[in-house]
Amino acid sequence: MNDLLHLTPEAFVAWLSRENIDRFWLAPDETGRVVASDDRLEPLAAWMNTDDRDVDAHEGVFVALGPETGTLLGAFVHRTSRGQAAGGVRNWAYASVLDFVRDGLRLSKGMTQKNALAGLWWGGGKGVIARGSGGPADPAADRVAERRRRIYEEYGTFITSLRGCYVTAEDVGTNVDDMAAIFARTRFTTCIPHELGGSGNPSAPTARGVVCGMRAALTHLGRGPLEGKTVVVQGLGHVGEALVGYLRDEGVGRIVASDIDEERGAQVRAQFPDVDLDVRIVARDDLSIFAEPADILSPNATGAVLNAQTIPTIAAPIVCGAANNQLDDPETDDERLRDQGILYLPDFLVNRMGIVHCADEAFGRVDDDPMLERHLGDDWDNSIHNLSLRVLVDADRADRTPHRVAVDLADVRALDEHPITGHRGREIIRGLVRGGWADGVQPTTS
Repeated sequence: MNDLLHLTPEAFVAWLSRENIDRFWLAPDETGRVVASDDRLEPLAAWMNTDDRDVDAHEGVFVALGPETGTLLGAFVHRTSRGQAAGGVRNWAYASVLDFVRDGLRLSKGMTQKNALAGLWWGGGKGVIARGSGGPADPAADRVAERRRRIYEEYGTFITSLRGCYVTAEDVGTNVDDMAAIFARTRFTTCIPHELGGSGNPSAPTARGVVCGMRAALTHLGRGPLEGKTVVVQGLGHVGEALVGYLRDEGVGRIVASDIDEERGAQVRAQFPDVDLDVRIVARDDLSIFAEPADILSPNATGAVLNAQTIPTIAAPIVCGAANNQLDDPETDDERLRDQGILYLPDFLVNRMGIVHCADEAFGRVDDDPMLERHLGDDWDNSIHNLSLRVLVDADRADRTPHRVAVDLADVRALDEHPITGHRGREIIRGLVRGGWADGVQPTTS
C-alpha cells in the first residue's frame, strides 16, 4: 500500500483494524536496514531506509492501538547507550501517518542529544499519541474526561509491554493527571503528581533553564543582563507562562507574547498585571510575531518554526526558547540563522530542565535539590549557562554554527554506555522483536 504514509491517523487506524494489526514495530536488522514486523507495513520501513533527515540509527519504533479507544499510540527509541530511552509523551493532532512517525523520530533523537548534554544517564526516546485517531469522543464533559483517562491508561499498559526500554514523562498536550493515569498502569514513567510521590509538572524548571540560556547568549554578545530587554515569547503554554514570570523577575523591560488560545492569553495577562506584557491572539500558523523588534525571540510552542520562510522575518539578534526541534531542516536552517546575524541557542542545549526535573524522581525529593540547582547555576562547568557559553565560544573559534557544535558534542557523549547497565535498552528491544511482541506475546520469566 504505497499511500500508507499519507493516510490520516484516523484512516490508518481503520486500515490497521481491517487488517487485524493491533501493534507493530519498525527496527533495524543485523545489517542496519529497518524492517517491519508485518510485510503489509513495509512502506513505513522503506521510507525509514531512504530518509536521511529524520532517521538516525533509531533502535526501535513501537506502535499499538488502544484496545478500547482505538487511539494510535507510539513509542520511539533513538539510542539507549546511556540508559533507558527517556522523554515525554506528546498528545497531538497529525495530518498524516508520515507526520506522526517523523515527529516521533525527530523528538526522540532530540532527547538523546538533550540527555547527553545534560549529563544524564538516560537514552533518547519519545512517546506520541495521535489525538483523535480513535474517533470522536462523547460530547458530554464527564465522558470526555473518562475517555481521556482511558487513553492514558492504555498508554501506560502499552509502555509496560515494552519492558522498560522507554520511560515516559509529561510533554505537549499532556498534564499531571494524565501522568497519574499512565502511572496506574506502568512503573516506567516520571512526572508523576506530587501526591503520588513524583516530581509533578516540569514546566517551571524548563523555563528557568531557558532563562539561563538567554543570559549566556547576552553575555557572549556583550549585551549585558536581561534587565530592560525586550523579549518575544511565542506560545503561552505551561512553559511560556512560567517564562513570563521568570523574565519579570529578571527585570525585563517588555514582553510581547502570542498564543492561539484567547482564554489562555487572558489568563496569563491577568496573572502578570505588573509586567509590560502585550499578548496577541493569533491563528495556529501565524508566526508574524517573529518580526517584532526585540532583543530575544523565544519559541515555546511547537517545532519546525525556524525555516526558510520565517528566518528572514526575525527581527531579534538572539533566538533562545524551549520548543523542541525548532529548526525545520537542521542541515540548513542553522546556517540561515547565522548568515542573517542571528545567534541561535539549540533547544536541546537550553531546555533540559524538564527531563532533569524528573530524571532522578525514583530517588526521592529534596527541597532545593542541589542535583537540580547545579544545572541552573554558574559553578558547575556543565550547567546550562556554562555549557552554552562553551558551545558559543567553540562555534566562533571553529567558524561553525552553535547548533552543529552542540550536535557533535551530544553525539560523542551519547555513545557513552551506562556505567552499570551498559547498553541494556538495545537488548530489551531485540528481545521484543524476536519474542513476538507484535503478536501480543507476553514476556517470559525464568
